[in-house]
Amino acid sequence: MSSVYRTHTCGALRPQNVGQEARLSGWVQRKRDHGNLLFIDLRDHYGVTQVVVDAGSPVFKTAEAVRTESVITVTGKVVARDAATINPRLATGQVELDASDMVVQSMAEPLPIPVHIENDTTPEELRLKYRFLDLRKDKLHKNIVLRSQVISSLRRRMIEQDFIEFQTPILTADSPEGARSYVVPSRLHPGKFYALPQAPQMFKQLLMVSGFDRYFQIAPCFRDEDARADRAPGEFYQLDFEMSFVTQEDVFAAIEPVLGGVFEEFAAFNRGSARKVSAFPFPRIPFAEALLTYGTDKPDLRNPLRIVDVGEVFAGSDFKVFAGIVAAGGVVRALRAPKAGSQPRSFFDKLNTWAQSEGKPGLGYIVLEAGSGKGPIAKFVTGDRLAKLRAATGAEDGDAVFFVADKPELAWKFAGQARTKVGQELGLIAEDEFRLCWIVDFPMFEYDEKAKKIDFSHNPFSMPQGGLEALETQDPLTIKAWQYDIVCNGIELCSGAIRNHKPEIMYKAFGIAGYSREEVEARFGGMLNAFKFGAPPHGGAAPGVDRIVMLLADEPNIREVICFPMNQQAMDLMMDAPAELPLGKLRELHIGLRLPPPRKD
Repeated sequence: MSSVYRTHTCGALRPQNVGQEARLSGWVQRKRDHGNLLFIDLRDHYGVTQVVVDAGSPVFKTAEAVRTESVITVTGKVVARDAATINPRLATGQVELDASDMVVQSMAEPLPIPVHIENDTTPEELRLKYRFLDLRKDKLHKNIVLRSQVISSLRRRMIEQDFIEFQTPILTADSPEGARSYVVPSRLHPGKFYALPQAPQMFKQLLMVSGFDRYFQIAPCFRDEDARADRAPGEFYQLDFEMSFVTQEDVFAAIEPVLGGVFEEFAAFNRGSARKVSAFPFPRIPFAEALLTYGTDKPDLRNPLRIVDVGEVFAGSDFKVFAGIVAAGGVVRALRAPKAGSQPRSFFDKLNTWAQSEGKPGLGYIVLEAGSGKGPIAKFVTGDRLAKLRAATGAEDGDAVFFVADKPELAWKFAGQARTKVGQELGLIAEDEFRLCWIVDFPMFEYDEKAKKIDFSHNPFSMPQGGLEALETQDPLTIKAWQYDIVCNGIELCSGAIRNHKPEIMYKAFGIAGYSREEVEARFGGMLNAFKFGAPPHGGAAPGVDRIVMLLADEPNIREVICFPMNQQAMDLMMDAPAELPLGKLRELHIGLRLPPPRKD
């Protein structure tokens, strides 16, 4: 490397360069004035080099005046550091550049946010407004580089498995993917709108109908939905793929080496040692079992605690609260916490207070001792009932057993929260592992209490297990679909399915969900028409790139692995978007505004 601006990067100089003339360009990360010597840590994308300026040097005044985060070019001789001043934390820490010339390429104004301080507490809104400064931070910078490397690895692994990369349209038609779409007005067709794709769902299926067999892309997806720690508002990226002539197991066999390989490749990111990754084939857990055993369809398998049903223990018992819930059709779930009986009373009080903060009456428990138990409800669980509890939970003396009792749909959710909380409080989570699993056998339909109708529970384009016969003969709420999710450490990485490729099955499935034949043809005519001309059995999935990188970077919030994320209100504070349009642009797009009245806070 040799140019007007640099002969080396700021991460390149080593002892073998001592005595050479070098020119570096970068950002002034830190300045330290030691009287007769001024030290500058000069940073670029590749690393940091220490620059030393003697007080007698003609460039001393320039160096003294330059502010941090200014961009400078420095020329000088590479010299070895004294043994006492070697910095082992820097790759360039054995040398420094003795400056003989310095050019200020761009003087930085006083910084609105800190760039290089420990324990930065800058508010999120400021960080996003000045994201270009935020991205200069070493940790965030490394996260974004990791993201690029992960995408390259995914792409390489897919191509090695004979997948072909395609690009599908961004301007398309609206489809029922389960979230709100972003719409784009058409200038040429007044009153009509495009939609940004929530996923390339129909297009990738059409590629299979076209005979391309194995498709993938690193696909941008757009959904107008609220932000969460693991979900960015607005847009996200996924490894979208589809395969022809496959069963569910064929899809699993294709993608497991890709995902497992990526997690293994980057398992040591920012760590001294690699984290353990689940061997494939990954465990397959039916949806109903996941809800019962883990209290969620996104189980964190690093947590060894399991939930079991113990309604039989309390049915007809003197503990009227639990007995009444069971008699009314409710359930009692139990969570065994091994060796938790040795915990102080404050441990149980803390969990009880937590349960109350979640809107529950509390978290009942029993601590098992030789032949009996102790705790708030122990007197109701004795003799045969205690024996049944031990048998159901596998609990032993010294263990604690926690209880959740409620209607089934409420009990499994709170039992899952309790499992996570107890696991965290007891330090049982295997933090140095990536535990992946498949959730399978999702219900095809669910009952929408708000709309008072049956609707799709997951992907409407999935093939029902049992095909047309199941749709015609079974209670819709008992039909399972060839749908599946892959979960890692409690985070859903993707959803997928074996697709419904037969028009008659599609008409029937959508009919159960309340769509007329005419509506199906109007909304999905392109794909439906294609299926009438020979469609192969096909399926696929779409692991989320952002979530994969978030897990590998060990970040609690997905915004830390995205270059320019929006805030929680789906606003780009740096570019001031969304923004109003001039009246002329609105007229060109045939749009008249009907705004809601101002809020009265």
